[in-house]
Amino acid sequence: MAISDRLLGYAGSRKNLTGCVCGLAGVGVTLTGAAGGLWPLVVAGLYAAGALIAPPERPDTPEFPGAGEQLDALRADFATLRAYLAEVELPPAAREALDRLDTLVEALLEPGWVSDPEHLHVLARAVRQDVPEAVDTFVRTRWWSRFTSGAEDPESHLGRQLAALHEEAAAIATALREAEAIRQRIHTRYVEERGG
Repeated sequence: MAISDRLLGYAGSRKNLTGCVCGLAGVGVTLTGAAGGLWPLVVAGLYAAGALIAPPERPDTPEFPGAGEQLDALRADFATLRAYLAEVELPPAAREALDRLDTLVEALLEPGWVSDPEHLHVLARAVRQDVPEAVDTFVRTRWWSRFTSGAEDPESHLGRQLAALHEEAAAIATALREAEAIRQRIHTRYVEERGG
């Protein structure tokens, strides 16, 4: 940071402004004649005291994207993931499991449903990390398994991974359904009690 930038920063700082106010009070004391010949020391001392007692500068609190913005970014990443998955050759069982997971994640990413940070984290991890990693690892392992006999079937691992990911997404859907059911019961009770 250049010296001129630092000087300009200090000129608008709380310390300088508080010091200036206190220095002006010193000028007022001088005008009454109470400071006598020591008026420069009084003004400088009051400025220094004001600069010392002023609260320190603090940086602005960072602003992070809200749930809506995070969801928009996640939906864009989900579209990118879908384009990737459309090009990958998968066995029918794996493709079926992936389609079930895709349908569930698509429903969860609809606006207005998921706002809980933990649920967003689980979905973001699935879309940005877990699904691409599972599919890519399957494709790579399947290619190498042609050269090694008796190796564990990579399709079984992919199936287990997709089942676990579907279970995580289904848990979010269950939590959302339960929250809506509670909301519905509360509203029913409110309407019934209001009428009676």
